[in-house]
Amino acid sequence: MKIFGKFAFFFTALAILSACASNLTGENYSASEAKKVQSVNFGEVIAERPVVIDGRENGILGTAAGGILGGVIASNIGGGSGKDIATGIGAIIGGILGQQVEEKATRKQGQEITIQLDSGETISIVQQIDQANFFAVNDRVKVLQQGNTARVSY
Repeated sequence: MKIFGKFAFFFTALAILSACASNLTGENYSASEAKKVQSVNFGEVIAERPVVIDGRENGILGTAAGGILGGVIASNIGGGSGKDIATGIGAIIGGILGQQVEEKATRKQGQEITIQLDSGETISIVQQIDQANFFAVNDRVKVLQQGNTARVSY
């Protein structure tokens, strides 16, 4: 029963990680982006390709959850100073594995969209795939830009 509780803790932490993942589609705006002026350009998609947007590699949640779980599991090994060493090693290995789980859990499927703007300029933007807005060659699109942030929409 003890091991079941440890695995339940691990999968609960994984679910929390997934819920914390940010949305990088062209349809989502952060609170700081709302009510701000954006420049608008129109153009045509001349190329597109699927890409993977890497997940968080420096997140503390996966490292902490994995470290705790690894330490708890390894604390059942040995006795005395051997138990302490096993707990420490388990925590380190668990932290590394937890960090890898977090990166995979926050990874996104994206699309690189190359656009020939009406102005003649050619640009490329990567954003998370949104099933409602999967862009194809020859699509007429709108490019919204605010500072260094740009998004593509119809």
